[in-house]
Amino acid sequence: MRLSILSLAVASSLFLTHCTEAPKPAQSTTAEVPATAAETTVATAQALYDKATQTLFQARALSASAYGLTEQQVGKNYKAELEFFDSKHEGELRIALAKIAAELAAMPIPEDAVAADNQLVMANIIGYYAGDSRFPQGYIDPWMGHSAFIINQINGPTIDMPGSMVNSHPINNEQDAKNYLARLELFGPALKSISDKFNTDVKSGWIPPRVLLDKAQNILKNYGNSIATEHPLYLDFAAKLSKVSDLTDEQKQPMLQLAAKHISTVVAPGYQQLLADVVATLPHGRSEAGIWAQPNGSDFYAYSVSQLGDTDLTPDQIHQIGLDEVARISKEMDVILKANGYNEGSVGDRMTALAEEPRFLYPDSDAGRAELLAALNGYIAEMDLRMPEQFATKPPYAVEVRRIPVEVQDSAAGGQYTSPSIDGSKPGIYWINLADMKANSKFDLKTLTYHEANPGHHWQIALNLAQEQLPLLRRIAPYNAYAEGWGLYSELVAYEMGMYKDDAFGNLGRLKAELFRSVRLVVDTGMHAKKWTREQAIQYMAQTTGTASSDVISEIERYMAWPGQALGYKLGMLKIVELRELARTELGAQFDIRAFHDLVLLSGAVPMKVLEQKVKHWIASQKQPATA
Repeated sequence: MRLSILSLAVASSLFLTHCTEAPKPAQSTTAEVPATAAETTVATAQALYDKATQTLFQARALSASAYGLTEQQVGKNYKAELEFFDSKHEGELRIALAKIAAELAAMPIPEDAVAADNQLVMANIIGYYAGDSRFPQGYIDPWMGHSAFIINQINGPTIDMPGSMVNSHPINNEQDAKNYLARLELFGPALKSISDKFNTDVKSGWIPPRVLLDKAQNILKNYGNSIATEHPLYLDFAAKLSKVSDLTDEQKQPMLQLAAKHISTVVAPGYQQLLADVVATLPHGRSEAGIWAQPNGSDFYAYSVSQLGDTDLTPDQIHQIGLDEVARISKEMDVILKANGYNEGSVGDRMTALAEEPRFLYPDSDAGRAELLAALNGYIAEMDLRMPEQFATKPPYAVEVRRIPVEVQDSAAGGQYTSPSIDGSKPGIYWINLADMKANSKFDLKTLTYHEANPGHHWQIALNLAQEQLPLLRRIAPYNAYAEGWGLYSELVAYEMGMYKDDAFGNLGRLKAELFRSVRLVVDTGMHAKKWTREQAIQYMAQTTGTASSDVISEIERYMAWPGQALGYKLGMLKIVELRELARTELGAQFDIRAFHDLVLLSGAVPMKVLEQKVKHWIASQKQPATA
């Protein structure tokens, strides 16, 4: 289900002349007066926003922990709870959210521009989380909405639940430790609910590609380790508990014993059962790479394109845009390669050879990994000094670089970002995959850092999160084309700022990254609409981009698990650039890039149609003559 977004009148952007912290909402000091009809409408809408927030996060307690939500925001004490994904729980969640979205959509649109903006965007967000009612298969992911496969090699509750325990469940006192133990005990019914959903989907004919199930086995085996004291969750619990100074060793020991008991009797057996489910399903796993092979899979892809690509374009049109962009970017790369003495072979071949040169590689050792992490932190520090040139408002949250955990690194992306908690107790995290050091060429890492940290995902997500005047779901809205489009747009901004001056190979890395995102348009539509095989997609991406084979394989398999998600990067970036150039052309000398960036960022993530309306309204407002 996707609710249409009407044209919006949007409040004007801020006009700041230097970097400031994101503004906090003003406290009202007016005396109480009888509510007007408009105020009543706004209050009714706010009640529905709160209801939707509580409905979603009471069903996704670990996500509530990740965002650092309060009991009031969630509507209950959730910190000892876990998540359940069986068909009954999933069905009830979707129906409840769809009902709230329909109620909002049926309400009259307020005359106040901000209230109207909130109401229309919130109806869309809640509908996004409700998923497509035609497809009971899959599950609702707080980041990606309606996700196709509950067990796969890259995400889903089998990976995200232990990951959230490690990254988002702090232990600062005895109650935190008891909550952690309670959640460990709940892994039993939670994993059973995943088994129920997986097998229900399989019985309906909704079976993931065999290669994805095969890759998922290693993750299930790691978390199914029955030697409790070697289990990642036990090690995490023990490490966190050891730092709690208010507890004596005598108090900690029974807790450690109980953690070991829960892992050996509940957690490990639950993962072992899921492994058995996957092994039993392997002979039936699909050989086809695309979602089209699932029951009514072409319809699911069309839904995913509209949601995650945030576009009305057809797969054929998107495929052609990808091919055109590949040709344009490859030509630019060819010029730089030839200027630096690399003349023979395709662009992809030359980039492959370049990535093998020792001067562009960090050593495959602990020291090499430490050197790489230090370089990433250096790129962040250097960029932070330059941010005021392009951005007026600074987010109040820190960002850190961390290595992707070894348990999941073999099927994880090269880099990714996770949001800070709202209260700032957990920073934004830029994760880097250090499994294959050859996949981390030095000329690639500057661009990856700009994309994941500043001015990319961290700057955008942290600024969105800081907008306390917005409904909570707007502050964390995960609109894919907006967020990933911003990440790719940020790479271009860094280039325009001169961050690649006198760094031809770094600029090659930037163009390679943009080429990579253009190739995604080709291979995603290729597999899911044009019935390309996995091998066909791998060959095209490898030959076109010159990317390390380990990265290409994990990328293609990621697109197999997440139909449509790979479209958001390039489509979103193209739209943001289009709107920026429209504003620059229309406003001429009046155009202020920092005001434009505030306009894009300070209203939270939105559908691209809404962003277009916001920019056009802003242009019109800037053209109006100032009044005395």
